[in-house]
Amino acid sequence: MTTKRSDDLNYLWWLAFAGITLFLLYLLAPILSPFLFAAILAYICDPLVDKMEMRKIPRTAGVLLTMIFLAVLFVSLFLIMVPLFEKETQLLVERLPGYVDWFRTQVAPWLKARFGVELQLDSSAVQTALAAHWQSAGGLAAKVLPSLGNSGMALVGLLVNALLVPVVFFYLLRDWDIMVAHIDEMIPRRWHARVSALAKESDQVLGEFLRGQISVMLLMAVFYSLALWIAGLEYSLPIGIIAGLLVFVPYLGMILGLTLATLAGAMQFQGLGGLVPVWIAFGVGQLLEGMIVTPWLVGERIGLHPLAVIFALMAFGQLFGFFGILLALPASAVLLVGLRQVRRKYMDSTSYQG
Repeated sequence: MTTKRSDDLNYLWWLAFAGITLFLLYLLAPILSPFLFAAILAYICDPLVDKMEMRKIPRTAGVLLTMIFLAVLFVSLFLIMVPLFEKETQLLVERLPGYVDWFRTQVAPWLKARFGVELQLDSSAVQTALAAHWQSAGGLAAKVLPSLGNSGMALVGLLVNALLVPVVFFYLLRDWDIMVAHIDEMIPRRWHARVSALAKESDQVLGEFLRGQISVMLLMAVFYSLALWIAGLEYSLPIGIIAGLLVFVPYLGMILGLTLATLAGAMQFQGLGGLVPVWIAFGVGQLLEGMIVTPWLVGERIGLHPLAVIFALMAFGQLFGFFGILLALPASAVLLVGLRQVRRKYMDSTSYQG
């Protein structure tokens, strides 16, 4: 009886500790976001640096090489996507009045004849308003920079986070093994075996999931870019990259990519015939991702229902912002491992009492 009461007390202490930790995370969310993002990157890149270290490359040099690679990757994505989307926005401004005319001459009469709904749009007024707005905005940069300049603290916070992430990432990745060893030493010896088993299982599930999910994102980005290029879409590269990189959110990558591709195709092609290959590309991509790529590279390593995934993304996004979305699935994976451990202990105790 005394042992059982002691175990219950230990669980209460662990629950209290978890509750206090969650409360502190909530209070410190704005500060922790860049640290969380840097920690996720360091966790993903640690095996790569370990392999460099095994090949007699100093760890600091391996960390710097990894940072250079990531910097080149992010800058390349930015230089590819931003100019193309600014060009697409300009093209939309130029061609939208023609679509307004088509709506006024074709769709509006059909709506009036079938449903008695009368809609009137002035194409010249729309064109004048859009042209004036775009010229006054002066492009994408001219719209973003003044909004940042309106709040000096917001701009300072953005710059601090932009500088803080690589600094934290460097120190975390360089001293990752040392910090893990220190944390291991801090664990009380009577809990060490149980905590080590939990940490090992979490690391296995989390590592396989993150690296598998990144592989899925990259593979689907390549597929969508090539498929849309074969379909003849001018903006196949940025739309394919967006659709591929957002596949970690269930259905979001496909829906957003399909919407952007349809809008771009409507501006490029004269009729629906040109849009059919675009729609086929996304249909094949969705089947490929759901039936082959994700089961092959990720499988059921987390075991979360899609509704649970969406809830986790929204909840962590509310707490930590954009970086919380990145943290949602890894944290859910660790939480699921903990729940499995509790369930195993409960089943073992029940079978023992039986």
